[in-house]
Amino acid sequence: MEVNIIPGCIGCGLCAATCPEVFQLGDFGQAEVIQEPQPDQMDAVEEAASNCPVSVIEVSK
Repeated sequence: MEVNIIPGCIGCGLCAATCPEVFQLGDFGQAEVIQEPQPDQMDAVEEAASNCPVSVIEVSK
């Protein structure tokens, strides 16, 4: 599975709070993927993507 952040992040931090093993807020206050998710993290990654207020988390299988 691949996870990407597309332009438009507002830096709310919900993704990092939901799955800190995969997401963090970077130096410019926007979300970054810090590692590809492991199989046991996929539910949290999908939750972060579906709850993102600006829908900038892309998850492809």
